[in-house]
Amino acid sequence: MRHEAIRSALAATGRVSIAELTEQLGVTAVTIREDLKHLEELGLLTRTRGGALARPDSSVEDALELTSRTHRAEKQAIASRAVSLIESGQTVIIDVGSTTTALANALPPDLRDVVVITNGLNIALALERTPGVSVIVTGGTLRRLQHSLVAPMGTLLLERLTADVAFLGCNGVDPERGVTNANIAEAEIKQAMLRSASYSVLLADHDKIGAVASAFVADVDSADLLITDSGADPAVLEALRERGLETEVVEPAS
Repeated sequence: MRHEAIRSALAATGRVSIAELTEQLGVTAVTIREDLKHLEELGLLTRTRGGALARPDSSVEDALELTSRTHRAEKQAIASRAVSLIESGQTVIIDVGSTTTALANALPPDLRDVVVITNGLNIALALERTPGVSVIVTGGTLRRLQHSLVAPMGTLLLERLTADVAFLGCNGVDPERGVTNANIAEAEIKQAMLRSASYSVLLADHDKIGAVASAFVADVDSADLLITDSGADPAVLEALRERGLETEVVEPAS
């Protein structure tokens, strides 16, 4: 896709020109300008006259809109399994992330009296359409790339509530290094979610299994269940089970 090609060019050289991109991608300069404008709005580059420059931190974390495009079938399969764990009358925490967003979108319309607590503004808006679900937003400071709310003030509500089940996203699940995330502020929210739930479920596609990100969230046995897809390394999954984390593997639709 064009956006990924533009980001790859930026990662390689630190700058791109509209003229080079039009030739490389076979589209008009108007289209490239729109692409650069969109990527700038996501915080991934800075536009210049005739092109764009990479931002120093643009490689640290992808915007939610970009991560949602990767491993879509796997994330849908994980979300379908996760949604089967939710029952009417429950209080549910749904963390920010592309797979948890798929979960929110998969909630069936026949659920009744479900309270969802979330730090994801996009998740709250998605659930606005589900009549049997009441939504509580955690509050806090907005992180634009992920549409998430974090500290300061992000954990206060979670410290005063107890949920039946929490569904958490992450950037890495490793037997030795535990559950990790790319952003420290979001890691703090995830820790509060784990403490606030009677049962906690990690939702992570195969790319996250065995991966380690910069911010520690918790040891793997702090969660009750990991749902991942069949692309995950079986040896890592076995090591996670040995560490006390139950795992379920789902098969994405072909």
